Amino acid sequence: MRLRSLLFVPADRPDRFAKAAASGADALILDLEDSVTPERKTQGRDAIATWLAQPRAIPVFVRVNPLDTGLTRADLDAVLPGRPDGLVLPKAEGAASVRALLAMARETMPPILPIATETPAAIFQLGGYGEVAAHLAGLTWGAEDLPASIGAATSREEDGRYTPPYEMVRSLTLFGAHGAGVEAIETVFPRIDDMQALAAYVARARSDGFTGMMAIHPAQVATVNAGFTPSDAEIAHARMVIEAFAAAPDAGALRLNGRMIDRPHLIQAQRLLARAAALPPVP
Repeated sequence: MRLRSLLFVPADRPDRFAKAAASGADALILDLEDSVTPERKTQGRDAIATWLAQPRAIPVFVRVNPLDTGLTRADLDAVLPGRPDGLVLPKAEGAASVRALLAMARETMPPILPIATETPAAIFQLGGYGEVAAHLAGLTWGAEDLPASIGAATSREEDGRYTPPYEMVRSLTLFGAHGAGVEAIETVFPRIDDMQALAAYVARARSDGFTGMMAIHPAQVATVNAGFTPSDAEIAHARMVIEAFAAAPDAGALRLNGRMIDRPHLIQAQRLLARAAALPPVP
C-alpha cells in the first residue's frame, strides 16, 4: 500500500467513521488503544466489527492494544473476521513482537504497521524489522509514550522541535523502515489549529525520506496528502534527469541546467516517478 495519510479515529466513536472516511485520507486507523477507555473497549470492538462488515471504499487499519495488556487476543477475535486492511501494533519491540502478533491470529493476518519506539527496549530493535518485512505495511514511531516511560518531561522544545533524544529515535525509525524496505510513516502532528506549521512539518518529513504520515483530525488530511505528493515541477525535473541519462548511458555524471548530477540523482528521479504513479491524485 502507498499511504500518504492515515487518519486516527477512536473505535468507540462510530459516529465519526463516515466523516473520517470522506476526509480524503488514504487510510483510516480505527483505534482500540489510547483513545478508548478500558470500560469502552467492548463497544469499540463491536463498532469496528460492524463497520468492517459493510462495503468500504477506503483501506481500514485497526490499532489493537499492546501485547502485554492481555487485550490483544480479544481485539483480534473481534476485528479479523471483518478482514481489515492492516493492523497497527503499539508498543512493538522489534521482529519478536510482530511474530508474537502473527502467532495469535486465528484468521488471515493483514499487513502490520508497528509503532516501533514507544518503550526504551524498542529502540534497540529498530534494525531488525527486515526479518519480518513480508508481514509489514510500514514502520512508524511515536513521541509521547517513550518520554513518559523514562520519566522525561517532554519530547519537544518550546518551539515544537523534538529534543535531541527524540530526533535520534525519529531518525532510527526512518532508517529502520528503509533498511527493511517498507514505508516510513511519520508520527502525528499534535496541533490541529496551525496548518502552516503542519505544512512545514510535513515538508520536512518528506524531505528527510518519510513516505507518509499519521493524522489525528480530518482537517489535517489535505495538507498531509499535498505534502507527500510530488509536485508537477518535481515530476518534470525527474523526467529531465532520466532523459539526460538515457541520452548518455555511459556517463557517470552530467550537467543539467547548470548543475552536476550523477547516478544517485538518477535513482532519486526513478523513485519519485514510481511513487507519483502509485499515489492517488490530490483532490
